[in-house]
Amino acid sequence: MPALTLYLDNSVVGGYFDPEFEKATQRLWALADSGHCRFVASVVTQQEAVLAPPDVVRLFARTFPDNSTLLSLTDRAEELARAYVQAGVLTAKYIDDARHVAIATTHGIGLIVSWNFKHLANYQRESGFNRINLVYGYPSVRIISPPELVYGDDNQNL
Repeated sequence: MPALTLYLDNSVVGGYFDPEFEKATQRLWALADSGHCRFVASVVTQQEAVLAPPDVVRLFARTFPDNSTLLSLTDRAEELARAYVQAGVLTAKYIDDARHVAIATTHGIGLIVSWNFKHLANYQRESGFNRINLVYGYPSVRIISPPELVYGDDNQNL
């Protein structure tokens, strides 16, 4: 079975060092290191990482050493992000969170991993994003937290 491709937002990279989130996050990295999953991020994630503490900056650089796994913010993704905001899924203040979903969606990445429960990893937001995806002709996405991947079924499905 091919490795899952996972889009990571910066909350997951930062979670690697956060006492509340580190266990599941570090286990996610172990799954990637063993070939069970593959990480991608975006230029938006990269821009956010630059402002993070030094250990997060270093982990981001190690995880995404070149641009081959950084997805671009295309015009289509920007249009979709603005549609999410216009539909009230998120407010304009959180346009970068909308961009994460739009970038993953338009690049065909169906799994977004986030510790951001307020704006991304929750049923209500996911439903809103997917409602707009349907209108625009895109497939639905799943937005999940690391424990949903690393503690399920002893990873037999990864």
